[in-house]
Amino acid sequence: MKYVHTNIIAKDWKSLAKFYEEVFDCKPVFPERKLSGEWLDIGTGIKNAKLEGIHLRLPGYGDQGPTLEIFSYSENIEKALPPKANREGYGHLAFQVVNLEETIEKVIKNNGSKIGEVTNKEIEGVGKLSFIYLTDPEKNIIEIQNWS
Repeated sequence: MKYVHTNIIAKDWKSLAKFYEEVFDCKPVFPERKLSGEWLDIGTGIKNAKLEGIHLRLPGYGDQGPTLEIFSYSENIEKALPPKANREGYGHLAFQVVNLEETIEKVIKNNGSKIGEVTNKEIEGVGKLSFIYLTDPEKNIIEIQNWS
């Protein structure tokens, strides 16, 4: 068994994919997808499902690593806002980065936003964790962290 991908349903999959490419150095895995048909209706439980998007290779795992699948359905259902870290369901994506402040600046520059503030905690036997929660442009929560 192996982990394959995480999916985000986006308002605008092209714009959101660009954010993850520019901020977190994710790489497109072609071809772009345009999917529909009875097989998709059956598998998703959505009548007349139509979606399109792309997979982005996540950094740090080479050419066979897991992907971030960013899709838009022809009819999306909006999520509740504002984003909260304690909301049930999938919570956040996490990236380990070299420089928290530089990455925060890149997130903000690319229309993301801060939820929290940078904080530090010594974890006995592991090291010092520095982290912050942010959002991408569509308000999905991202954690960036650095261990020293």
